[in-house]
Amino acid sequence: MIVDTHCHLNDKRFEEDLEEVIARAHDAGVVGMIIPGADPAELPRAIEIAEAHEDIYFAVGVHPYDKAAFDIDYLKQHITHPKCIAVGECGLDYFRLPDDAEAKEADKEAQKAIFRAQIDLAKAYRKPLIVHIREASQDSLEILKNEHAGEVGGILHCYNASPILLELADAGFYYGIGGVVTFKNAKKLVEILPKIPKERLLIETDAPYLTPHPHRGERNEPFYTTLVAAKMAEILQMPQNELEALVMENTRRIFKGYF
Repeated sequence: MIVDTHCHLNDKRFEEDLEEVIARAHDAGVVGMIIPGADPAELPRAIEIAEAHEDIYFAVGVHPYDKAAFDIDYLKQHITHPKCIAVGECGLDYFRLPDDAEAKEADKEAQKAIFRAQIDLAKAYRKPLIVHIREASQDSLEILKNEHAGEVGGILHCYNASPILLELADAGFYYGIGGVVTFKNAKKLVEILPKIPKERLLIETDAPYLTPHPHRGERNEPFYTTLVAAKMAEILQMPQNELEALVMENTRRIFKGYF
């Protein structure tokens, strides 16, 4: 049994065959799926999907790339929905910063402001965070610590293999492992995976992105969590069914009362 803790089922690439995608996941033993928040304009579709499927849930949040659309009141309107189980994906992404030094700094500060606001939201409503970190590990770590995000904990989505983030395992955070672990150039993640406490491992796809080998170039979907689990079990030298049982227990722990 596997829960895909991060899949954008509300993406337009699933419009034509969403029910088939969900059915394939069920047939493969996927017993739950979580749609993260990213662009607020896509939140109504996430809610619609979650309401139509007993084992699908959603989170409210704004991705750093969508910071211009951030509206805390809009998120508050939906955070009490019975199928809303987390806040995010929120965080810092310095991959596409402006070249101009002043504009770069302004962009970083804007990202930090909405990141802090979403941490506060998670704490106010006692929901775990889904955290996006790309080329911003040190700043992200400092914010999570300074804002006492460990009060609610959460998931480091698509964990970037940064060693400094391992200390967050002691602060209630889990590590989302996805298709990247199967990539030939994922040496850092493969090397650091055994160093993550096993009771902090989770599985995700980030569908439709980051499709695992041997399907790179195709649309990703929750069914492929099985490929992620197989690679993780290989690296950790344990039977896949034991790995899946362990991760399922972790998923139930962070998302109390669900799955």
